[in-house]
Amino acid sequence: MRNERLSPDRARAFILANTDVLAPPHVPEIRLHLAGEAHGLWLKTEEELSEIGLPPPFWAFAWAGGQALSRFVLDRPGHVAGRHVVDFASGSGLVAIAAAKAGAASVKAVDIDPFCRESILLNAALNAVSLDIAIEDIVGQAVATDIVLAGDVFFDKAMAAPLVPWFDRLAAEGVEILIGDPGRTYLPAARMTALATYEVPVTRVLEDAEVKRTTVWRWEA
Repeated sequence: MRNERLSPDRARAFILANTDVLAPPHVPEIRLHLAGEAHGLWLKTEEELSEIGLPPPFWAFAWAGGQALSRFVLDRPGHVAGRHVVDFASGSGLVAIAAAKAGAASVKAVDIDPFCRESILLNAALNAVSLDIAIEDIVGQAVATDIVLAGDVFFDKAMAAPLVPWFDRLAAEGVEILIGDPGRTYLPAARMTALATYEVPVTRVLEDAEVKRTTVWRWEA
């Protein structure tokens, strides 16, 4: 199942075969197709994933940053209600779904992984919400939106580096940017204001603890 030949039906079949319908522990009102620890999807080697044309399956897990950001949006819907929202690096679509449930005027879920389209479609249907989905790299581009939501995007140096000037530019143009992050190495916390902190249950398959202290930040212009 290589990405260059990826069909929606094959991607959907793979997702359904390797996930269960679960509620993220910090956002129990949302259900997602997620890989339980029994599936061992994350434990496949890079070679095994390459053989089936699968990038690291970020879409199959409810990461701490996304759970915290979703909790924040659901508990404080005024940040998104009636506004146009982009969920950047959407993965499973968790944050996008939370924004839709919180009353956003529109929500676009954006990711670069082709598997995410089917994952987000399946998850949106589970939660009876409608989302726009874009599989593209928007880093560095102008974004026609009121607010960008970004969960857990500072885990990798190469990914983090271009985000800083891009977020600076968007914030200067009046776009609000909210980030959920559990203290990843490349988080530029000095550029942001903390809005809320949560203790988020996570899986030990992915993290170094069973609970991650996770903060929702606002990027400052």
